[in-house]
Amino acid sequence: MATASAGTGPQLTTRAIVLLSVVLLLIASYTSTLHAWWEQRADIQSTRAEIVMRKQQIAGLKDQKARWNDPAYVKQQAKERFGWVIPGEVGYRVIGSDGTVKGNVPTLEAPPIATTRTEWYDKLWGSVKESGKTPKAPEPEPDPDKVLKKK
Repeated sequence: MATASAGTGPQLTTRAIVLLSVVLLLIASYTSTLHAWWEQRADIQSTRAEIVMRKQQIAGLKDQKARWNDPAYVKQQAKERFGWVIPGEVGYRVIGSDGTVKGNVPTLEAPPIATTRTEWYDKLWGSVKESGKTPKAPEPEPDPDKVLKKK
């Protein structure tokens, strides 16, 4: 007859501990893989959304380019943007009671300012030369009493 030991509950055997550690190790290794997969899916979705947006922009630009092939559209833009009038037409501007022109006043944009490109080594040498100079002494502040007496 087998003897039952009193107060013995479920015991963890060596086999159960090894099995549990293997399962935990597999979960840990698959977690990083699953995380990488999830990030890649998010990147793919954002890239697809960007592709759709870019295609819409391209379609809009193609439409705008096609409009510039229409002479009527070019004339309309010249009138709106530059205030041009075709010979024989009369151009009108509405002037308010204060003397200012009402509505959109076409103006030409200022030409872009030409910038000179400085190479990085020229900038570096300039900063080296500047660092060797002695700093300028600040100008003394005028005496408030003397300033008030002059007035």
